[in-house]
Amino acid sequence: MAHGAVVVDLLVATEEEVLMVVEAAAARAAGRVVMVVGATGLVGREVLAALLADKRYRRVHTLGRKAPHLRHRKLTTHVVDFAHLPPLPQVDDVYIALGTTIRVAGSQQAFRAVDFDAVLAVATAARAAGASRLGVVSAMGADAQSGIFYNRVKGEMENALAALGFPVFVIARPSMLAGNRQALGQPARLGERFGLGLMQVMRAAIPANYRAIQATDVAHALVQAITLGSPGQRVMLSGDMQPG
Repeated sequence: MAHGAVVVDLLVATEEEVLMVVEAAAARAAGRVVMVVGATGLVGREVLAALLADKRYRRVHTLGRKAPHLRHRKLTTHVVDFAHLPPLPQVDDVYIALGTTIRVAGSQQAFRAVDFDAVLAVATAARAAGASRLGVVSAMGADAQSGIFYNRVKGEMENALAALGFPVFVIARPSMLAGNRQALGQPARLGERFGLGLMQVMRAAIPANYRAIQATDVAHALVQAITLGSPGQRVMLSGDMQPG
């Protein structure tokens, strides 16, 4: 009966509507095209690995200030200046895992240029390139009204992305991230190492949303949420992204 209904619909549809149905079916059969922004970072690297292994994606683009040290038949890399973005390739989904710290950036202005300006510029360009699903890595405590500069910028970034009108928009707000930063050539963060060690000792007493979380778990949770394609905006805290 369901198949018959489809046939009747196509018979009474206009030629343009039939063509749209056929093109959409062909696109689904061929697989989706995705872009990962910040693929050389702690979470972005794991997102990229997950997407390259996912058969639902036929083409994976990366966008960043440097190319990942990786070669794959599905992978195309784009090295760019985020302040002067070129037109982006047509994509279905986009994952943004850009971020720095005020210490690394050197000033609040330089931090905002990455965590707000660059993120918004990429999302805007991706929307113009046809992206309908957006996943972004933010931070625990993100709040546009916060008195803490870092949290305020993250909250303003989330609000700006929400205004772009992506049909599917998922925000990951992890707590302290655990992962191998040295393998990425990132500087050691002594405070972070101390905090991770303390959290491990006191894990049972720490609420799930405040526990340290592996970058791999954040990446997998974000990819799963985006590929499900549930309409609307969703915010995932660390407790939502912890396995098991």
